[in-house]
Amino acid sequence: MGAVGIAALSIGYNLTHAPEETKVPALSSPLAAGQEPADPEAAIRALQDRVGANPNDAEGWQRLGWAYFESGRHADAVRAYRHATKLAPGNATFWSSLGEAAVMESERDPMPKEAADAFDRAIALDPKDPRARYFLAVRKDLAKDHEGAIRDWLALLGDTPSGAPWEADLRRTIEQVGKINGIDVAERLAAVTPTAPHPPLGAGMSVATAAIPGPSREQMQAAAQLPQGQQDAMVGGMVASLESRLKANPGNVDGWIMLMRSRMTLGETGKAAAAYAQARSANPAQAGRIRDEARILGVPGA
Repeated sequence: MGAVGIAALSIGYNLTHAPEETKVPALSSPLAAGQEPADPEAAIRALQDRVGANPNDAEGWQRLGWAYFESGRHADAVRAYRHATKLAPGNATFWSSLGEAAVMESERDPMPKEAADAFDRAIALDPKDPRARYFLAVRKDLAKDHEGAIRDWLALLGDTPSGAPWEADLRRTIEQVGKINGIDVAERLAAVTPTAPHPPLGAGMSVATAAIPGPSREQMQAAAQLPQGQQDAMVGGMVASLESRLKANPGNVDGWIMLMRSRMTLGETGKAAAAYAQARSANPAQAGRIRDEARILGVPGA
């Protein structure tokens, strides 16, 4: 497994610990009452209108970058995040978002210079930014400093709340990179002391919004300044798009895990359970992994 692959395990509004962002002016929504976006393209158009009306809206550009990213339009996401970082250069989250999009946009270079520079900026602003920490360790792995990468991932794991949804992904990355490169990590993994348990749903931080990498639903709500109904419609459109893609490609296990996380985020436990059953049915060879991920998320029936 390429270490960059963990980047594919998040849906757009997944949390990276939600580091506190640089304060920028709150702006009103560009959506008129009753014009709630019902699909990803509607959300993108609404955000395009928002930044078109106010090109200095840093959070609007960040939201647009996120919407592009979730729709697989990584080059557009890079351009939007560039605007966000120019307008709010002191925001670590904006820089790590740019870095992630640049990684995903590049077809040949797994760590393009723009991405590496963006992660460096993010970590200089916030040494605890988990997305930047993860990808800077990826850079070490790509440079054949496998021990250094594993050491950094272990440090990130040590700062990860016990039971957080990204914990299993991170552990698996460490195990697989160690195995590929003949580095014994079993004892070191066992020695990592977990932090406080990850808050359950309804305890102020949604389990399913906590994964590497990507902006959180809470960040989206605060940044976009949308009324609750519009926020939910925007998120719902993104989740529906993911579900549609899985119908066409049911062998995408990572996609099913994204969908379960998203359904749990929205409080749709029945739909999360249905996604779990569909994922196992379509991928019997990976039923164990799917069950483990579902249990971490608290999916009923797992």
